[in-house]
Amino acid sequence: MLVWQKAHRFVLAVYPFTGNFPRRETFGLALQARRSGVSIAANIAAGFARRSQPEKARFLNIAEGSLEECRYYLILAQDLGYGDTRERMSSADEVSRLLNAYARTHSGFWLLTSCFCIPQGISRGVSDVKLMYLLNERNQLG
Repeated sequence: MLVWQKAHRFVLAVYPFTGNFPRRETFGLALQARRSGVSIAANIAAGFARRSQPEKARFLNIAEGSLEECRYYLILAQDLGYGDTRERMSSADEVSRLLNAYARTHSGFWLLTSCFCIPQGISRGVSDVKLMYLLNERNQLG
């Protein structure tokens, strides 16, 4: 299954990236990013094994939530200066698109989120209201 393979490759890319974080992040940001990354592929696999469409959709939605969580950790890592996340963010975008396509085709449901990402350069010093406005504006454009 292509979506699981891409999610698995994404996790394999997250591990070495987080391995280069400062030692103080071993049980903090690095662990959280790894756990959320693993959860993506694990929930895709669990959803694949479900027989009913609502159960399948539930696990695929959990996978999407984990993907968005991991995407945030990558944004945070970039902002903290722990490394360049562009490659991994691109991979996360691809997994998100495939996950949504798989969910529509095999479970009959749309996932609650779709390719959420905070545009680069606005993740710091932006109020919640302004951020929601920018994200809403971005979603309406494309």
